Amino acid sequence: MKTHSIAVLILCLCGCSNAGEAGEAIQHVFGTAGEAPVFLKAKAISSEEITFRFSLPVKVLSLRFDPSLPVQSIRDGAVVYVQVDGRGIGVGERVAADILVQDERRNTLNALVPFRTWNDRLPSLVITEIRTEYAKPKAEFVEIKALTGGNLGGLRLFIASNGLETPVFEFPSVEVKAGEYIVIHLRSIEEGLVNEIGTNLRASRGADAQPDARDFWIPDTKKLIRKTDAVFFLDQDDKILDAVAMSETRESWGTKADVAKAVEMLARQGAWLGANGGILSPGDAVPSKDATATRSICRDERLADSNRAANWYITVSSGATPGKPNNPKRYTPKK
Repeated sequence: MKTHSIAVLILCLCGCSNAGEAGEAIQHVFGTAGEAPVFLKAKAISSEEITFRFSLPVKVLSLRFDPSLPVQSIRDGAVVYVQVDGRGIGVGERVAADILVQDERRNTLNALVPFRTWNDRLPSLVITEIRTEYAKPKAEFVEIKALTGGNLGGLRLFIASNGLETPVFEFPSVEVKAGEYIVIHLRSIEEGLVNEIGTNLRASRGADAQPDARDFWIPDTKKLIRKTDAVFFLDQDDKILDAVAMSETRESWGTKADVAKAVEMLARQGAWLGANGGILSPGDAVPSKDATATRSICRDERLADSNRAANWYITVSSGATPGKPNNPKRYTPKK
């Protein structure tokens, strides 16, 4: 009697950013000679199409979405293409898919995986201010400014010293207006902290929350950013929307290997540029040695974005302005 293997896989991923590695690890355990197919990744590629990638061709036996997305058609293969009726669900919304597949040997796999619906309405944005140091109750933060209106759903914030596989923050589906400041506070140490996803920008009570800015809070108390670091935002296609490289010295990218890797990626995509192009050195980063809890690292908002350190400066003591236009006064180190 011929037997068939059955595998059940449940993945709880943030933006599915580690799905490929998870699939490779499982494939190593099961092997490839006639064993169960391996799920690799789920991704929306348009408002009406979702792909599911597997280690070998499969046929879909059943598929359900939560919240519900009516299925229009399915094309089987190593990459399964699913057409859905996306009406009634917002852009960048989190959805869970329960998919059961079978390969040509009748091995089956059941995967429960989250993904984001397609967001083609991301605003144009720039990083405008960063606080790398902590002084209770003032937490470190990354501030961005929406240059156009749109929706932030699925936009991901990476801070390289924490690794390049998983974002430190992923935005829910939220509408923003042109000119709006959005502040991601990098730790939560007070009461009354609220992620402002609606129209009420006065909902949060944190020390740095502003009534005219949109505040989000990472629910953790550990340090997530360092003076030598790379900060960048990725869209659903892993395109860098904006980035900043910072370094405490001109000699080294520090002890976190992922910082040097991130800077290489920024250079490849043209998201951060050196004085002479090519490989970036710490001397091409924003000098961050003199940053403190009150002296933040600021973009000169009067200048066009050049993706270079020349756009940036450290503001004066007590000059940090989360959720507001940057203080133009620059810190001058004592000689």
